[in-house]
Amino acid sequence: MRSPRLWSLLLVACTRVAHAAVLVDFQVAQPPPLPEDVTQCTQVLIQHTFGNSFGTPAIANFTPPTDCGEVGSWVGISLNLTVTSNGTQFDRLGIFTFQNTEIWRTSTPEPTGGDGIIWTYLKDVTRYIPLFSKPGEFIFELDNLLETGLDGQYASTVSATFFASSAAHPAAKKADLIIPISAQSGSSSDDDAPSVPPAISLNVTFPTNTIEVYAELFASGNGNEEFWYFNTANEFVGDLPAGTTFGDGPFREVRLLVDGMVAGVAFPYAVIFTGGIIPTAWRPITSYGALDQPTYFVDLTPFAPLLADGQPHNISLDVASAEANHTLNQNWFVSGLVQVVTDPSGARTTGNITRYEVAPFAVTNTTGSVGANGDVNVTVSATRSVHIEAQVVSGSGTVNNVVFSQELAYSNTQNYLDNTTIQNVFQSSTGSVSSTHNGVASVTDDFSYPFNINLTILNPNGTQFTATFNHSYIRTILPAPFLLGSTITEHQLATGFFTEASSGNTGNGTSTDSLVYADTAGNTFDREVSAVLNNITADHQGGSLAPASAFSLPGAPLTQAVLGEVARFPGGRLKGNSGNGQ
Repeated sequence: MRSPRLWSLLLVACTRVAHAAVLVDFQVAQPPPLPEDVTQCTQVLIQHTFGNSFGTPAIANFTPPTDCGEVGSWVGISLNLTVTSNGTQFDRLGIFTFQNTEIWRTSTPEPTGGDGIIWTYLKDVTRYIPLFSKPGEFIFELDNLLETGLDGQYASTVSATFFASSAAHPAAKKADLIIPISAQSGSSSDDDAPSVPPAISLNVTFPTNTIEVYAELFASGNGNEEFWYFNTANEFVGDLPAGTTFGDGPFREVRLLVDGMVAGVAFPYAVIFTGGIIPTAWRPITSYGALDQPTYFVDLTPFAPLLADGQPHNISLDVASAEANHTLNQNWFVSGLVQVVTDPSGARTTGNITRYEVAPFAVTNTTGSVGANGDVNVTVSATRSVHIEAQVVSGSGTVNNVVFSQELAYSNTQNYLDNTTIQNVFQSSTGSVSSTHNGVASVTDDFSYPFNINLTILNPNGTQFTATFNHSYIRTILPAPFLLGSTITEHQLATGFFTEASSGNTGNGTSTDSLVYADTAGNTFDREVSAVLNNITADHQGGSLAPASAFSLPGAPLTQAVLGEVARFPGGRLKGNSGNGQ
């Protein structure tokens, strides 16, 4: 059977022959680190075209395969999402849930007319083997809308490939149980990834022999929070022309609470969706995270003695700002899951938290200045420290001394210059997350997310504008001691120019993206790729996960693209709203 990686390459090649003008969009990312020399079984889960699909997800009833060895004994699982579209349409958020648990958050590239676009993304979902080991409901929600001026539909195919274990490739290590952090109310991912504010909150009863608990969090800003990093501190909003940007500041902290106690936090990575600011800057190379949004990890093992008492415990997620009342705009979609390890004795876990040093919210500071010429400069900074220690005693008598700590820092400087025709953001998020069990690393998350944007409006009515995006994703993670750890260093420099006109919108874009990947199993991958005006101008792939041969990705003619959609600005800003408040 063809491997998913080879199949995606063949798909690209066939597309190039059959439809030379089809634009192949992609996110630079490593292929799933799964072996090719094992038995593979592929199931098509969903084939569905999303037209008017708000609140109407595609749903499949899944049954585990029985022809790839014993159910649950696989070395890995990958999902393949392949989508085609043409016409005019906004980018849309996509959420995959399985067994009422979110397992993948994605978004769509914006289509073009004519032959349109195609993209394929391969997602490693090996860490969710406990979910795939039993029948259940698989949901793909992609809320799309068809109306005047928006005719693009998304024809989607989702398949799952299971990789059988062997003597050379033993079965993947896994948790005993996965519990969702969601509304858990039925066949809708709106329930499984609810909107905040306010917080999502649910009561969960854990097994009494729970000895380890590892949380994974999903969070993304949408609506008035899509460009959260461009929102301005409330005390300076009044110094800007009305409609320039939203308030509530740029700092966002995702908090995970157990019975009202902060158990861990995340400083989210800023994902730019493909309609963001300059749509042509993200063709064919999307921003990092657009097709596979990052998730965040917290070790809840210090709370295991509490959670194992057989009683329901409240688990909640929220998002907080640096404003005095921690408010934010609408909205963020948040959800999560916990991977639970139990003791084979079946006896109750005991122990207690021995040290808890966690403030309810991050320490924040806001400074700024307003010049005589009207220039506004604002800086918001934050630091966060979490330190929790516990002794966890299993029913078998094993003692686990757990130390979980987080040290995070954030800074965002915004410049509104030249009658607000120039808008800059310089943002940095860094952190070190560490958990040790009896002195051995159990969870690691060291990250740095430098993120800089310059947006310049070129004419008085705001119909011509340009932008430069310089951002990186640098992260070393170990989600749990039984899961694969990795280090990713990614950097993208993208630029774009856009003109809106009654005769048709035009634009162009350039992008250079580099990624280096290495994991704890010894797999490696690197890619350096550049694009100009929808065409790949240079592309190198290397490392153990690189394809044996790479096909040249098709592009469009080297001219400015004629576009149906309009650009989407931070703060809901109207393009002509520069200085005069109109």
